[in-house]
Amino acid sequence: MTEQSKAKKQFIIFLLIAYGVTCITGIMTWYGSTIPTELSIFPSAQMFYPAAGVMLAYLLTQWKDEKLPKAFYICFLAVTFVMIIGCVMALAAPGEPISVAGQELSRWSLIGQYVMIVGTILCWIMLLVCGRERREAYGLRWKNGKASLLCILVFLILYFGRGILSYVLDGQADMIAEILGNPTALGYLIVIPINFLLSCMPFFGEEYGWRYYLQPLLQKKFGMRRGVLLLGMVWGLWHIFLDFFFYTTPDRGLIMTVSQIITCLGLGIFFGWAYLKTENIWVPVILHYLNNNLIVVVANEYTAGVLQNQAVTWEMIPAAILLNGVLFGVFILSKEFRKKEA
Repeated sequence: MTEQSKAKKQFIIFLLIAYGVTCITGIMTWYGSTIPTELSIFPSAQMFYPAAGVMLAYLLTQWKDEKLPKAFYICFLAVTFVMIIGCVMALAAPGEPISVAGQELSRWSLIGQYVMIVGTILCWIMLLVCGRERREAYGLRWKNGKASLLCILVFLILYFGRGILSYVLDGQADMIAEILGNPTALGYLIVIPINFLLSCMPFFGEEYGWRYYLQPLLQKKFGMRRGVLLLGMVWGLWHIFLDFFFYTTPDRGLIMTVSQIITCLGLGIFFGWAYLKTENIWVPVILHYLNNNLIVVVANEYTAGVLQNQAVTWEMIPAAILLNGVLFGVFILSKEFRKKEA
């Protein structure tokens, strides 16, 4: 098999998993929204698919490579499979909701949380077992510590700055003081690093697929800037089933999809910049984790359903362009995107 034909086969396998499986579980999400049943396991499972596509592609085409981190890949794929089974069972046998900390969750969503925690711990063990050489060969090693920490710090400044601007533009500046005065926020921020270590694999699932695998391919074919913009578009559209049937209601699905694309374009540029600057896949993984988990602090709503059934309107789109497109999108002008080759 030539390198060109192998790369083509890898890309097809990646698409079949990252988008094909997403379409299948997306249809399941639509069906679940008509029953209705609690669907929070679906977005969690979907986050695993991009990396699962990369890993399956490498396992099927490069099995003989001694540097292939097989133990880690197989463990991650096993966790992905269990999450998919959880999605099926959430529809086939939803059962009565379970009350956890005052919130109603389906048994399968709760089981999914445990699967992600146990799966993340097992994946960390397998990653360590694989050794430094294998981690280096397949983009799994932490490196460039100072630049990595700088990128994380810049993101935090922009993230909270975006939240402040959002409240100011919406005429709710008093919410800022309310958030800062909420003792729950401090406790939540303290435990975030621990929670990351116990639940980061879904975020790795997206970033290993988008930033490690797909970004270099698109940048090589379309150029550094057009490649990262195209990635933002396809990343945003990848959420389309969730946009219509989870994040909001079908009548607002188109608005949510447009908002999602704007967000993914802005964050995709920043995450792409951070990855190019550090060559450390764990940086966009951390950024993605922070982006999703700090929303409860900014929204001052400490519930598992903070992202579900959002009330979005067309009037919110200009603010989304300003806050995401400008604050994060401006990094497309950085020197990292002026390089001739990915």
